[in-house]
Amino acid sequence: MPSSPSAASLLSRQDLAFQLYTWLDAESLTSRKRHADHSRETFDAVLDLSSQLAARYFASHNRENDLHEPHFDGTRVHTIPQVGEALEAFARSGLLGATMDHEHGGMQMPHVVATASFAWFHAANIATAAYPFLTLGNARLLCAHASPEQVATFVGPMLEGRFFGTMCLSEPQAGSSLADVATRAEPRPDGTYRLFGNKMWISGGDHELGENIVHLVLARIPGGPAGVKGLSLFIVPKYLVEPDGTVGERNDVVLAGLNHKMGYRGTTNAALNFGEGAHLPGGAAGAVGQLVGEPHRGLAYMFHMMNGARIGVGAGAAALGYTGYLKSLEYARSRPQGRPLGAKDPAAPQVPITEHADVRRMLLAQKSYVEGALGLVLYCARLVDEQHTAPGEHERARARLLLDVLTPVTKSWPSQWCLEANSLALQIHGGYGYTREYDVEQHYRDNRLNPIHEGTHGIQALDLLGRKAVMDDGAGLRALGEAVGATLARAERAGGETARLGGLVRAAWDRVEAVTARLWSTGDADRALAGATTYLEAVGHVVVAWIWLSQFLATGERDDAFHRGKRQAARYFLRHELPRTGPQFDLLEAMDTTVTDTDPGWL
Repeated sequence: MPSSPSAASLLSRQDLAFQLYTWLDAESLTSRKRHADHSRETFDAVLDLSSQLAARYFASHNRENDLHEPHFDGTRVHTIPQVGEALEAFARSGLLGATMDHEHGGMQMPHVVATASFAWFHAANIATAAYPFLTLGNARLLCAHASPEQVATFVGPMLEGRFFGTMCLSEPQAGSSLADVATRAEPRPDGTYRLFGNKMWISGGDHELGENIVHLVLARIPGGPAGVKGLSLFIVPKYLVEPDGTVGERNDVVLAGLNHKMGYRGTTNAALNFGEGAHLPGGAAGAVGQLVGEPHRGLAYMFHMMNGARIGVGAGAAALGYTGYLKSLEYARSRPQGRPLGAKDPAAPQVPITEHADVRRMLLAQKSYVEGALGLVLYCARLVDEQHTAPGEHERARARLLLDVLTPVTKSWPSQWCLEANSLALQIHGGYGYTREYDVEQHYRDNRLNPIHEGTHGIQALDLLGRKAVMDDGAGLRALGEAVGATLARAERAGGETARLGGLVRAAWDRVEAVTARLWSTGDADRALAGATTYLEAVGHVVVAWIWLSQFLATGERDDAFHRGKRQAARYFLRHELPRTGPQFDLLEAMDTTVTDTDPGWL
């Protein structure tokens, strides 16, 4: 039968505690002014509350959400009632404002703890969790870049769960090529704008789950620069908001239809038309929008939300991989099949499939992927805390550099390898894994969307190799090398097996530096970037190997099953997974031109 929606089947509370406290020392953040109201006890209370809410309100309708996805009847969007009930429970908890300032009604919780908290909801029901996930990103952007009046009008209702938020970038003709965004915003004498255009693939783009939806829309003001330099950012609510904060008449934002994806089926995904004249009084065309910040700086503002969302996509991928791992582990422990190799008596009792070496291999691979991915995500969340609250500017600047260079890796590596973990979970279930009777089938479909979300695998690869690895004369990569080097020094001092494992990571990191220099040595950007995806995958594996070495060190001398398991997963990743990077670095170093020499007509 399908696994029950218990918290224990979603994430490992023990692993979260190890990663947050033993490894990342999150408790030390309470000594900083911003987090002075908190303690280990408040952190644990938030994590406990999150696990309980996730199991009770989110996991309980995950399958129902998938089977009965939202539909549009031509007038309004319908979702199953459990979605609204879950979002109301989430809003009552106050978790929407976990990291926000006290002045906005937030808790000023460290990002690393809030990320761990939200991972429970990703694991339980990523489709329903998408609504508060997008809303929080929207609210953070407005707090950073909007006027005080705009913040007062829109952020409070979002953190109360009354308004929801979206990000509207893509268009049917443009896709990921934001330089080709065509939506226009015409200024009006009252200081507002009227928007005309079409947006596509808008998650949470239309629904009836709250009083309003706050769209953040990229558009062009006539006369502005071409390309991405001419994009401005606008607040375009589904319903206009009156000066006293009440929700007024419908804005000229029209749902053209819903897209139906292979996963995340419970999240509405919309095609939106702005400026049809369908809703405003007298048929006046143009969706009413308010400019955020300065004209033509819209993409820079939007990256505030996009970069957070990229780390969030990595977190969601890690969580989906993690719950799939736990469910396949539970299945493998309880599923008797076959007998040990060499067993002579066919009448002997069958053994649990965990007794078979290949099943243990698949479980160990999953464990190394999902716990490593979670570690990468939480490490980046800790960097967010450092860049905001570290005592010195040098420490803050270093955190910003590390976060810049790690963001494309943190988005893409979990999206690729935790999907592979979900694939292994299917395999462990055998024929049952491909049926909807077991959760792992849905987790795979849901996770398959994450290599696309918030910039494809290839876009992240271009960002890493084309920008982040070489920005400021390689400052980001040097900062990462210094962090890796500090861990390697600790491993060398520890001696023995730890030092030997550290040697594997050192050799791999040396290749990262050498291959990066080689790719850019010719000055031929097209040739260098042709290998960007291979570079991203290889560097990602090296980064996660470093994460595992660091966690191996953090286990210390503890000799219980949990810590033995952590060390064994580290050994597996460093001995079985890290060697994958050797042929990849060889290919990159050779500057092979097979791909660039291919005529599209040959395909």
